[in-house]
Amino acid sequence: MAESKLPVNILVRTVLRSFFLQASWNFERLQNLGIVFTLAPALRHLYRGQELAKACRRHLEYFNTHPFMAAPVLGSILALEEKQAKGEQGYLDVHEFKSMIMAPYAAIGDAFFWGGVRPLAAAIALFFAAKGSLWAPVVFLLVFNIPHLWLRIGGFLKGYLSGLKVIEVIQRRRLPDLAIRIKECMVILLGGLSAYLTLIALKAEDLSTGWGLVVAPIVLFVGWLAARGFSSLVLVLCSSAILLILAQFENFLNL
Repeated sequence: MAESKLPVNILVRTVLRSFFLQASWNFERLQNLGIVFTLAPALRHLYRGQELAKACRRHLEYFNTHPFMAAPVLGSILALEEKQAKGEQGYLDVHEFKSMIMAPYAAIGDAFFWGGVRPLAAAIALFFAAKGSLWAPVVFLLVFNIPHLWLRIGGFLKGYLSGLKVIEVIQRRRLPDLAIRIKECMVILLGGLSAYLTLIALKAEDLSTGWGLVVAPIVLFVGWLAARGFSSLVLVLCSSAILLILAQFENFLNL
């Protein structure tokens, strides 16, 4: 057995390797090879010989969670491995902890990042794109990656320092509730963007901006249908079809 305390350079290498968690994704055990690759420097520091081989095999089991939410899990795993290297036993071992936490964190990460932060970043960037600004992709990357990197780096350190208590830390952040609020903000931003684009289109056609209010009853009607349980996909497809038909009709009149 080697030293049972991880130096800073090992922690930094582990964080950097976590960005490649899914580089060796496979259909049988999903992220297991990425986990071993990420933890390898720390495991080599904590174990030697057969103990190192056993530690690596321990992490070759099935594992799959959201790649960003994996950071606090990885930090907690290192804290558990440190204790195990010292011969200490907790009420949860590494296998039990990973099995317990990976599915809930996958759901939280999907809702927060894929369903909340990414669409919000796109909505904000669209305002810059509508003005023809080349800053649009930069804004998108900044808005998306600030919370991503905060969780990737800060979550890893919190997991390492807190151990199993990281579950309580993540729970206090109320990420599922925050995801809902982000989605609400995104809808408001998209509504404002639609109004802004309508205003630009009316000015381009030398029409009064008051004509934009004509579509308000239609928007309210579609919103009422959505509240009544109509499929959002069907409403989007129907709205797109109607707009295409109207555009073709306008082209026909201009011939």
